[in-house]
Amino acid sequence: MFATSLDNSDTICAIATAEGGALGIVRISGSESFRLVQGVSPDVPEHPCAGHFRLCRIMDGDALLDEAIVSFFHAPHSYTGEDSVEVSCHGSSYILERLIQLLVDGGARIANPGEFTQRAFTNGRLDLSQAEAVADLISAQSRAAHDVAINQLRGGFSSQLYQLRERLLKLTSLLELELDFSDHDDLQFADRSELLALADTIDSHLLNLADSFQAGQAIRQGIPVVLVGETNVGKSTLLNRLLGEERAIVSDIHGTTRDTIEEKLSLHGVQFRFIDTAGLRSTDDPVEQCGIERTHDALQRARVIVWITDQRPSNSQINEMLQLAGTTPLITVQNKADLLSPAEQEPWTCPMLFISARKGIGISELKEQVFRAARIPDLDAMPVVVTSVRHYDALLRARADLQRAIRALQGGLSADLVSEDLRAVLHTLGEITGGEITSSETLAHIFQHFCVGK
Repeated sequence: MFATSLDNSDTICAIATAEGGALGIVRISGSESFRLVQGVSPDVPEHPCAGHFRLCRIMDGDALLDEAIVSFFHAPHSYTGEDSVEVSCHGSSYILERLIQLLVDGGARIANPGEFTQRAFTNGRLDLSQAEAVADLISAQSRAAHDVAINQLRGGFSSQLYQLRERLLKLTSLLELELDFSDHDDLQFADRSELLALADTIDSHLLNLADSFQAGQAIRQGIPVVLVGETNVGKSTLLNRLLGEERAIVSDIHGTTRDTIEEKLSLHGVQFRFIDTAGLRSTDDPVEQCGIERTHDALQRARVIVWITDQRPSNSQINEMLQLAGTTPLITVQNKADLLSPAEQEPWTCPMLFISARKGIGISELKEQVFRAARIPDLDAMPVVVTSVRHYDALLRARADLQRAIRALQGGLSADLVSEDLRAVLHTLGEITGGEITSSETLAHIFQHFCVGK
């Protein structure tokens, strides 16, 4: 159970590294951090210097547990904004767990998931969107996902929201000033046309941020690419060739693949999820039918479809596949091209890429076509990419309130009604960075998905 209290009076500790490494790090944060480490090591001075590293013996009673590098951080110049210590020792699970037990015996509490980052948020070291970026950075599996997370962690998104809030505050203050002097008909503080132009500019900015969400989700989760075709055309062989390993079972028996098989591959720094599917055909086998249903489900979620065939498809087959693909980019691939004569590789009625999954012919070109078909936006030209469902939802709600204010301005409604809608926009945007969040349940939901020790 994640603690919903924001009371930071406890001193917390946790193992911050994955099990099985040569080194392991134990993190401690809170007012008792230095005293707790002094309790397990005679080499820690009474007043440790901030930012210093020290080789210390870690003692279990009179017995030596380990020798470790101990780092000291004084509040507020630490990750959490509190007095903190990091103990870097050998990665033995026994050493790490015993050290944690000694710290708990000394008065520490084992940290909840994400509690170190939660304290960084509550102590003003990070706003909420930056704190969420920490989890994205840890889970990033591609250069693009890393770059997006780093930009958010460094405050790129927060900066955009701050600028929007400043403009909204200007709007609100002018309208509310008008209300304060409403009994003076000769005074005008806000030109409605100028206010409307400013509101439209803010709305356009919110729309651009919201529109980046689709690209952000694809970059964060990986872009789904579905390999589809009839049985035994080489879909599994192609998946294995793309990955460079024998991931899918390859057999001459029709209907070998009964379920979707998904693996990740990075292309130009962007993560793609290649999905091998059951072959499309008529069958009475209930298990294979289930697999074919999952193929159709995968096609609905695909960002790119690679249709694989090993013979010239008929016009009806082409039309059927185009209908299945709908608006999703479709790449048509003729496999086993090494077995075709030059005459059989003449241009067809639809664009066709000739490859041999078994021999590796045309695979580089296929990867390039998949990358182009995914229509990945130029991240360098996008100051912010929204990746969080929570942020996206808040942006949509903020836009709805702002558009209501715009309609009120266009309709000549009173300043108090317009001002109320603008305050709602400010409140909703504040939810993203945490400035307007008071619910501990909301914070608990965000941080409980973090790793322990982060």
